[in-house]
Amino acid sequence: MEKIAIIELNEKALNLSIYKVNNGKYYLALFKKQNVALGRELDTSELINPNSKNEMIEVLKVYRRLIENYSVSKIISVTTNVLYKARNYRGFLDEIFNNTGLNFIILNDEDYIKSLFNAVVNSIDSAKGVFVYVGAYASYVVKYNRRAILGSVTLPFGSCTVGDGDIDEKVKELKKQIVIDGILKDIDDESKVVGLGDAFISLGKIAKKIMRYPLDVDNNFLLTKENMHKTFAFVKDLEIEKIKKIKGIDYDNADKVVAGFVVIKALYEALSLKEVTISNANLRAGLLQINILNAVQEKFNDLLSNSLENYYEFNNDEFSINPYVYNMAIILFKQLKVMHKLPRFYVKPLRIASFMFDCGKCINSEYYSKYGFDKIVFSDLAGVTHRELLIAGFICICQNLDDFSLNEWIKYKDILTEEDLDAVRKLGIIVKLAVALNASRKPIVQDIVCDILGDSIIMKTVVEGDASYEILEGMKVAQDYKKVYKKSLQII
Repeated sequence: MEKIAIIELNEKALNLSIYKVNNGKYYLALFKKQNVALGRELDTSELINPNSKNEMIEVLKVYRRLIENYSVSKIISVTTNVLYKARNYRGFLDEIFNNTGLNFIILNDEDYIKSLFNAVVNSIDSAKGVFVYVGAYASYVVKYNRRAILGSVTLPFGSCTVGDGDIDEKVKELKKQIVIDGILKDIDDESKVVGLGDAFISLGKIAKKIMRYPLDVDNNFLLTKENMHKTFAFVKDLEIEKIKKIKGIDYDNADKVVAGFVVIKALYEALSLKEVTISNANLRAGLLQINILNAVQEKFNDLLSNSLENYYEFNNDEFSINPYVYNMAIILFKQLKVMHKLPRFYVKPLRIASFMFDCGKCINSEYYSKYGFDKIVFSDLAGVTHRELLIAGFICICQNLDDFSLNEWIKYKDILTEEDLDAVRKLGIIVKLAVALNASRKPIVQDIVCDILGDSIIMKTVVEGDASYEILEGMKVAQDYKKVYKKSLQII
């Protein structure tokens, strides 16, 4: 296992991320952010003044000490091409190197797009689509298919370039500048449109509050054109002090929130967008993917499988049986198809809940099912919708039916359906059975064959070894099985 540090200097902040990396899997061990006013300063004087230089160098010295404390083996230091606006940028970078030993690389638009693209395709399950990034001084519209960039357009404006004046007029002005030619001209209905950057994240946070959306998860939030307009109308006349008080909005950059929304509204209208899926993809995730992970990961991998394996890499121990439970749960889902009558849609939530069946053990190792909901829902899994995440969380809880709370379920009634309520109970029993059939913490039970006889179901185990303990534990699930499936269970 190695540790990788990524330092990112942009127009608003100086960020440090330290990752643990092993076998193409990664875990964010530390994230630090220090706000800076580099963009504002360069807009005013085109120089980095001595005080700002000293402050940033002092922050970098602290970051360097943290890097050493974490025994980091590789450092990636980057800054955006906004630095070119400073007439003394070369001297600034030399001072950083002389004081900290950090050698910053200035990313051009092509490098930035490539990094963002790698982050996007590893955060959203979309083989074909367009992503729209709103930055501080530039915005990008990029079309892709099967993890290859087909074309891109760099727009010469962002949240820091929208000046004062009538907001609706600013939207019209920007629309005139959005010229999408050639390969990007037509965005067909099969293409998913993904929005990323601080402006989209902020817009999503405020939209969720206006909609009373019950789940506070940014990634994969679907923002319709209607909700975008409602949010824009709500925010555009707000005073800066009121925007600063909105939970989740960066206090120090609240003055750029409305400007970012102006750019987004112009893009919605110019590109005739009906809806945008918001992604939390960012530069550092893309840099990690390009520099570390792509070399050891398959080019076309299953995002959810990769996320689950990533979770397991840093959460397993010598007693973990998650892959065994996962495999048995899938077998049981297929064998009990005639009993549960659930469509294939529920396979993905079942995969999550079975692979992370004991994720609540970090809170309580004995009653782990009760505490697994939040771990699953806020685990930042890729390739999964908010509905699928919620279903998986409730499946985990339903390993113990007594822990299920209808009051908790009702909180998410606008996302979940009545069919989902039936499904989580049935799938919770499947996961509980899968755990029981791996009671010896070895894959002794290799397969299951089910026979339905009247009011009973007989599960015949295909084993390698003595499965008496597995059968004993499995029969403890019989009472819950009958409660949910309305049939008696016999395991042999």
